Amino acid sequence: MSAQRKTLDTLAVGTMLVLCLLWGLQQVAVKLAAPSMGPVMQIGLRSLAAAALVFLVILWKGERLSVHDRFFLPGIGAGLLFALEFLFVAVGLQYTTASHMSVFLYTAPIFTVLGLHWFIPGERLAALQWAGALAAFAGIAVAFSNGFASTSRDWTSMLAGDALGVLGGVFWAATTLLIRRSALSEAPPAITLFYQLASCGVILVAIALLMGQGSGVAMTGTVWGSLFFQAVIVAFLSYLVWFWMLRKYLASRLSVFSFLTPMFGVGFGVLLLNDPLDPRFVAGALLVMVGVVMVNIRR
Repeated sequence: MSAQRKTLDTLAVGTMLVLCLLWGLQQVAVKLAAPSMGPVMQIGLRSLAAAALVFLVILWKGERLSVHDRFFLPGIGAGLLFALEFLFVAVGLQYTTASHMSVFLYTAPIFTVLGLHWFIPGERLAALQWAGALAAFAGIAVAFSNGFASTSRDWTSMLAGDALGVLGGVFWAATTLLIRRSALSEAPPAITLFYQLASCGVILVAIALLMGQGSGVAMTGTVWGSLFFQAVIVAFLSYLVWFWMLRKYLASRLSVFSFLTPMFGVGFGVLLLNDPLDPRFVAGALLVMVGVVMVNIRR
């Protein structure tokens, strides 16, 4: 199949830049609407709305969903891991900035390649990839260093939020590994996406209600705009375009562009939310991104 996929052309480059820009805006959109609707509730509702749209695509394509097929149990498992990822993101955004979350969530490729190395035969890391993993973890330590050195309450809260961002990256990687190791690796992309979004939505809405995020909600224009952007533009349209791109172009070339996402996230956080940029965080973020690129270089 890889021989049938194309190298990147102008359409692919332009599309990937737009996708990375949209993905970089995700955390900013959640943060902007957070004063009127809790982040956990936002992500739960956007996941349910996007799942409904994906379900319509499944019906249109004539694909089949059943609790008795081989995709159901791993699909629910992937949805649970997906929900944990976004639970950590949503809670973390209450303590740290959107810029920090964008970078720490995108440590996921590091944990993915380490998991592939340990759990999937033939996916061994070369010296360059090990060096990349070490660079990324060094970057995390550098970015965290202000929080460790400070007794300020604000820094302590930010450190907790940053740590939740890294945990979000761990569960993102776990979702990827489960899909690779289960029947979902052979499932149509829309079915895999539906299980992730539907399970995530149900779980996070329930958790949000238990956390009290169902009360005090103000459906402002910002909230409606954020939910539309997250559900329709990001979780539905952008993911379907991404799956289409993976079927048309070489995945290894596309993945290089995806590393622009946290950079867009940091930029939008600074421009739209006035997120501060500490020099240690900038240095650490650059180390993380260099490490992520290194571990994704194919031998």
